[in-house]
Amino acid sequence: MKRFSSNSFLRMAKAISYDCSMLLLVGLLLGGTRLTASESLLIGPGDQLRIQVADTPEMDQHPRVTDAGEIPIEAAGNVKVAGLTPADAATAIQNQLISAHYMRHPIVLVTIEQFATQTVSVLGEVKAPGAYPIATTRSILDVLALAGGLSAVADRDIVIERHGDPANRVHYNYSNNPDTAVDRQVLVSPGDTVLVPKAGIVYVLGDVNRPGGYVMTNNESKMTVLEALALAGGVSKTAKQSGARLIRKDSTGSYSDQRISVGDLQQGKTPDIAMQPGDVVYVPFSFGRNLAVFGAGSIAASATSAAIYALP
Repeated sequence: MKRFSSNSFLRMAKAISYDCSMLLLVGLLLGGTRLTASESLLIGPGDQLRIQVADTPEMDQHPRVTDAGEIPIEAAGNVKVAGLTPADAATAIQNQLISAHYMRHPIVLVTIEQFATQTVSVLGEVKAPGAYPIATTRSILDVLALAGGLSAVADRDIVIERHGDPANRVHYNYSNNPDTAVDRQVLVSPGDTVLVPKAGIVYVLGDVNRPGGYVMTNNESKMTVLEALALAGGVSKTAKQSGARLIRKDSTGSYSDQRISVGDLQQGKTPDIAMQPGDVVYVPFSFGRNLAVFGAGSIAASATSAAIYALP
């Protein structure tokens, strides 16, 4: 049996330790690269970082990012990291260590230990808008739950403005399908702002069974004339279906008035019409039928009301 001296064992243990530490750090770096590829978590002034260099524990540091967006690195000077992801910051530190001729092939890992901003702002159409404390990244559904969930008139297209990069906006569609909503959710970090806009509203007025305004809260925030009429309970028996009107306000403030036939739409003779927020569908009353059923007084009252409801 071959004998080994104590020095040989020490050298072997050191080599094994070095290899394991390198494999662990490389694995962390590769894993971090996969995560940051799909997320946009950026380092900002005031954040506290942890800097690790493979097999060099004396290089471990916990610097805080200055107002200038820099951190001091031993033997490499100040490195600009604000506005970078942790993976990009690690690359910047590696390059600086090489440029300073301090290390030839450094492997650096950067993690955010503490965010300077420990709250997330949730604004718009949620039940309890405000700023909520979060210490780490959370899913968008968790953050919306902190604000009490969406209001009844919330749009499904939610905007997340990233901390330290206002121009970087991430859109999340809060699907009515629970599986899709969970599978496609994004992460929200401290300092981010979540904005839930108000959904568009279309109006169905006149001789329908349930006149009123209807929120466009489906997945695509879209609605057609027939869908709006269905929400309004359909046209009544006394409606003049051939004289329906689609009233739309344009960018100049003027109104367009398009004649439509509800019967032709229902029979597929003319294609269904996509509505825009603020559109009004007005289904007029049939004068002869109203005269027989409701009387002249009711017709006059309905005409007066229709004239008012025709404007959004």
